[in-house]
Amino acid sequence: MRCRCLAVASSALIVLMAASPAAAQSPAKNAAARTAWGHPDLQGLWTNDTFTPLQRPVALAGKAFFTPEEAEQLNKALTADGVDPLAAPAVLAALASGKDSDALLQSPEDVHYDNSIWLTQSWRKGLSTLRTSLIFDPENGRIPALTPEAQKRESARAAALKGHTFDDPESRPLGERCIIWPHEGPPLLPAPYNNIIEIFQTPTYVVILQEIIHNARIIPLDGRPHIASAVKQLSGDSRGHWEGDTLVVETTNYTGRTRFQNSTDTLRVVERFRRTGDGAIDYKFTVDDPNTWTKPWSAELPMMKIESRIFEYACHEGNHDLENILRVARVQERDAAAQKK
Repeated sequence: MRCRCLAVASSALIVLMAASPAAAQSPAKNAAARTAWGHPDLQGLWTNDTFTPLQRPVALAGKAFFTPEEAEQLNKALTADGVDPLAAPAVLAALASGKDSDALLQSPEDVHYDNSIWLTQSWRKGLSTLRTSLIFDPENGRIPALTPEAQKRESARAAALKGHTFDDPESRPLGERCIIWPHEGPPLLPAPYNNIIEIFQTPTYVVILQEIIHNARIIPLDGRPHIASAVKQLSGDSRGHWEGDTLVVETTNYTGRTRFQNSTDTLRVVERFRRTGDGAIDYKFTVDDPNTWTKPWSAELPMMKIESRIFEYACHEGNHDLENILRVARVQERDAAAQKK
């Protein structure tokens, strides 16, 4: 796998990063761009790339926003030479606790990837807003607690997998098997890299194409009902409509294997896309699963327009990792059995 770096107008990044909390929430000058049939034009290439974590780090409890000065300091630390881009939440927590981010450099013993090199962009990736987390509801910026039933379910699942996580392909995560990645959603979350989203529109459909893993979600806008409740899909079943200038998309009919943040097949996601200017879309989502969380929760992040292109992301084709992972497990089992003799 190779990272295809993006090119984004630096001025747009500076404006976004310097915005105050109030400015980040207030409507920008409404984009004049509209489709021939009158809807706001959401079409084009966008990125939701960000260092802002989904959940607020525990060390930042009670702090909903960074100051612009803090954000600038954090962005410098997060993009420093040798800092693992995947460790952004840990870096944020460490700096909030007065620790040195040098302690979070990727270990030279970690031979999986040199993240600080292959995940580095050609433009300055940063915090997407001054928020300390993408989640804004609940106010603590964290996913609500699991219900008692969900706690029992997850404990039973962990017990069943204990000692059997490398037994067969089916016991490995769907992302590792290149079937679906957790960020694909809906809801749409930033991936570690290649965060391009392309949107197409017609009067009766919206199509959202994600670079990883080249998943195209086709969303009808004609008022048709969801598919039968007995039909389940990994990415659910999406239906959209316009509320003024906001595209609202409701997704249901997930399978129990999707397990977005431990969700079940009763997961319901409502997304809102609002064009806030020539170069931005305000994206919000609310997720609810009464079988999993004690209350619904919501997050927000901007999508920034970019001048680039989508490249094919070939995941399972030529990917031998899963076979090798299982082979290593069999060798370890053989060696352990030999030691017992």
